[in-house]
Amino acid sequence: IHKSLFAMGRLVIILVIVGGLLLMQPDFGSTVVICAIVLGMMFLAGVCLVRFAACAAVVAAAGVFLMLAESYRVKRLLGYWDPWADMYGSGYQLSNSLIAIGRGETTGVGIGESLEKHHYLPEAHTDFIFSILAEETGLIGVCFLLLLFATIVWRAFVIANNADKVRLRFASCVAYGIGLWIGLQALINMAVASGLLPTKGLTLPMMSYGGSSVVASLILLAILLRIDSESRYLLQQEQRNMRDSVQAI
Repeated sequence: IHKSLFAMGRLVIILVIVGGLLLMQPDFGSTVVICAIVLGMMFLAGVCLVRFAACAAVVAAAGVFLMLAESYRVKRLLGYWDPWADMYGSGYQLSNSLIAIGRGETTGVGIGESLEKHHYLPEAHTDFIFSILAEETGLIGVCFLLLLFATIVWRAFVIANNADKVRLRFASCVAYGIGLWIGLQALINMAVASGLLPTKGLTLPMMSYGGSSVVASLILLAILLRIDSESRYLLQQEQRNMRDSVQAI
């Protein structure tokens, strides 16, 4: 993928097929997340910057076109700009999310004391669980959650770098992808709940209610731990061989 246009072309073809199947759902949000993850992995893998920029530009243009092609997506976009203008219509979910976050203030209203989760905020247990957490634990809880996700992403990147040092190239790319997946999905979920991005149904990894989401997150972490274990073993083996060579001299 560093130099071969054919290798990059195969990756783009797979991305188009997966994106097309998701858009047939339709699931525009998941398509955006997967495209962002693939682009991030291509960049970290060292793809030619000119080709990367061209691919990113095409993906961005396609995203804008698809967003404007459907009326309900345009309606969501307009509702995101000013949710209070149509508080009981297109802006209902976002306005209640912002109310929940505002009620939390610094220390929150207390665990289990949220009002918005009682049928005021739709999807409070899945897509907008961040808003409920902000309401119940306040700014302190939000900062702690951000720190936890940042730590997971940082460790994923460290593990990927260690795997690359012991020449586990594929494992390194997988670890980078896991870090990007968890980080981007968490960031988008929290940005949507905070009104920084248009409303889209994406779960918060390892927190939102739903068996498949939790299982997928745990599988990702298990793969990450396995990569870390193999990288540590190979690194220790290399260090041991190096010490034996020095002692032999």
